[in-house]
Amino acid sequence: MSVNVLYRTTARAVGGRDGHAETLDGRFKVDLGVPKELGGDDRGNNPEQLFAAGYAACFLGAMKYVANEQKLSLPQETSVQATVGLGPRSDGGFGIEVSLEVSLPGMDHSQADSLLQKTEKVCPYAHATRNNIKTTISLAKN
Repeated sequence: MSVNVLYRTTARAVGGRDGHAETLDGRFKVDLGVPKELGGDDRGNNPEQLFAAGYAACFLGAMKYVANEQKLSLPQETSVQATVGLGPRSDGGFGIEVSLEVSLPGMDHSQADSLLQKTEKVCPYAHATRNNIKTTISLAKN
């Protein structure tokens, strides 16, 4: 499968989990830190936080795209909460898992469920992680 790339960005990390990362265009800069659960001091942000924020924003953007294609109005308070977990894999190394909780207050449950299923097929993050990491997507109880 090929991709007709419309946008590219490049980021550089120095120092690993307790270093610094930034995009080469200078629009995004972040000091990184290791979470206490992994032996760090909890200073700075970590890659899992960045992945959670990116996945949540990407999924919501894809949901807006799908809703627009289907002539649906999303509730004003629509949100996506992404939780990223990190831990050792049973076969060695480390792995992540993701849980997305989507809030669509006031939307009919079956319509919301259909929207999530279609969004999961459109979202680039969901596509990149499909059959790769454990991912659950659920509707928030509103």
